[in-house]
Amino acid sequence: MSAYKSPFWSRRADKGYVLVIAEKPKAAERIARALDPYASKRLYAKRIPYWVLRFNGERFIVCPAAGHLFGLWTREEGFPVFSFEWVPLWIAERGAGHSKLFYMAIKSLARSARIFVNACDYDIEGSVIGFMIIRFLGDVKRAYRVKYSSLTATEIRKAFMNLKPLDYDMIEAGLARHELDWLWGINVSRALMHSVRKVAGRRVVLSAGRVQSPTLMEVVRRDAMVKLHVPLPLYLVECIVKKGAWKERVRVGVFERRGDAEECYSNIARNNVVVVGVQSDRLKVLPRPTPFNLPDLQLEASRHFGFSPYYTQQLAEQLYLEGLISYPRTNSQKLPRDLDYRAILSRLAQNLEYRDAVLDVLKRGELRPNNGAKDDPAHPAIYPTGEGARGLRGSLRKLYDIIVRRFLATLHQDAYIVERRVRISFPCGIVREISGVKVVRRGWLSIYDRYYGLRERELPLFEKGEVLEASCSVRRVLSEPPRPYTKMELVRWMESVNIGTESTRARIVELLIKRGYLTSRQKFIYSTELGSTVAYILSKHFPKLVSVDLTRKFELMLNEIREGKRSRNEILLKAREVLARELEDYEARHSIKAGMLLSYAAGIMVPEVKCIICGRWAERREKGKPLCDIHAAALKRMLAAYREWVKRGENIDFKDYLMQLVASKESGIAIKDVAKAVLRGFLSP
Repeated sequence: MSAYKSPFWSRRADKGYVLVIAEKPKAAERIARALDPYASKRLYAKRIPYWVLRFNGERFIVCPAAGHLFGLWTREEGFPVFSFEWVPLWIAERGAGHSKLFYMAIKSLARSARIFVNACDYDIEGSVIGFMIIRFLGDVKRAYRVKYSSLTATEIRKAFMNLKPLDYDMIEAGLARHELDWLWGINVSRALMHSVRKVAGRRVVLSAGRVQSPTLMEVVRRDAMVKLHVPLPLYLVECIVKKGAWKERVRVGVFERRGDAEECYSNIARNNVVVVGVQSDRLKVLPRPTPFNLPDLQLEASRHFGFSPYYTQQLAEQLYLEGLISYPRTNSQKLPRDLDYRAILSRLAQNLEYRDAVLDVLKRGELRPNNGAKDDPAHPAIYPTGEGARGLRGSLRKLYDIIVRRFLATLHQDAYIVERRVRISFPCGIVREISGVKVVRRGWLSIYDRYYGLRERELPLFEKGEVLEASCSVRRVLSEPPRPYTKMELVRWMESVNIGTESTRARIVELLIKRGYLTSRQKFIYSTELGSTVAYILSKHFPKLVSVDLTRKFELMLNEIREGKRSRNEILLKAREVLARELEDYEARHSIKAGMLLSYAAGIMVPEVKCIICGRWAERREKGKPLCDIHAAALKRMLAAYREWVKRGENIDFKDYLMQLVASKESGIAIKDVAKAVLRGFLSP
């Protein structure tokens, strides 16, 4: 082993030791055993483990935290509040009492330490966790940072041979994110709770957040689209085209008017369906997949295993803490050139399940992954370390398998397919293309096709001008509503508008469910009455605070802190300006009305005027009857849509129309409610 080159080594003294702060007990143990297989485990207060060892001739103590040990807190009541301080977490948060013993253990061990090393996960959160502990319980002037991307013994020892200065840009960005989110959350949350207390005299816990509130409003927006969907008639012309034993169902067209569909059908029935274009077989490359980042892994795990994004993240972190994969909370789709691929493959080959795939990869000679476009300055893409993975079962086993196979696939050969295309003209002036695919070199598909699922479909040979047999039909279908969000789709939406981070998005979705703002049924998520009301008030009275544009703007500013282009104070001052203006306007003009709506939604007050359909608060009357906003909108849409049904060619009276809406699975629930109310005579059209 080469001589230890860290800058603090020249300060070596006879007394004191190096105190290493790990993020969690499991990580602390792996670090300790990597530095010294004979590390001695001790217990503080009979409960908190730490490890005493020698590394490179020096005394080390490795002690874990329990994630964050410090949080933000204020002495001020009411709102707006802009003064805060960092305090031990059990003071700042109820339910954080478990953190106190970890705090006391590190405090006790820090007294005799001469050097402090932040060995928490190398990301913004890990930088903040370790820094705050060293700041309050140690000495940042005698502190260093260790960077590793996996918890293998080799990488840990290498990292400790090359300690870095504290990563202040990441620390500043992390502190700014926490403080910005705290200012946003405490002020808007207190404003909402104050409104309820002022109107109902009750304390109800409500929350808002810089990222969680725009996310909530997106779900509420999608819910409204689903609930208010009035299905409209569409007319589908389909043909089954045949050649010998081959046949294919082709969707010729979807028409809004029955007459147009019937005219298309008549033309096809009277004339020939003809091949107008043939593309000869074409060899096509099917490139290897890119390495996994966390969002891509979450998407694949959702698609194939039905895992929620947060569950996938938790499983990946377990695999990481076991030393089986690299650090998962990364946005990178790139693997580094200097990664020891052969060593990883050699270890993976010891698992019989992957041995043949590994040998296929090694036949390539040069090992170069098909890196994607996305990068992360802290960590590479996710890869298996090759460490023994015996005993994995259930969900952990599934996730590990897809990570290993993706890693092997990105190092494998490209696949090749032969594609054949034929263009078919239907007599109504519509041309459709049919394609067939045959795999001629499987390459990476031999490893990953169980997750890729390429469907081979061969076409017969066609000639231009050839006439095909065709049997056609016309049938009425109803337009479908948008789907409610799944957890994975909501996380992808957050990513698409650039709010939150790869490590926080899934957690925010779970937080909204925990708060009672969203609920999960089967695989979809929906807003609750309380969530819809909170979203309505925030969008109406705090439009700037909860806009995606402003949230995204602050995300970019936080990234600029990390890049050293902007200061933490600059962002916090900007946030204070925006908060102060909107909070002042809310309290002066809207607080009472908001308090009433929130009290109704929370079930602590009964509205004087109720919707005749659902019993919610109703501000307006439609057709002489009180209706809530959603059912008032549903009535208007339902009446307007009837005229469209008739216009499109449906010879249907109004009662039959209503009955079809009630029976249709495509109808939104609010539309069905209103249709039933009219049919029963509770509401006049």
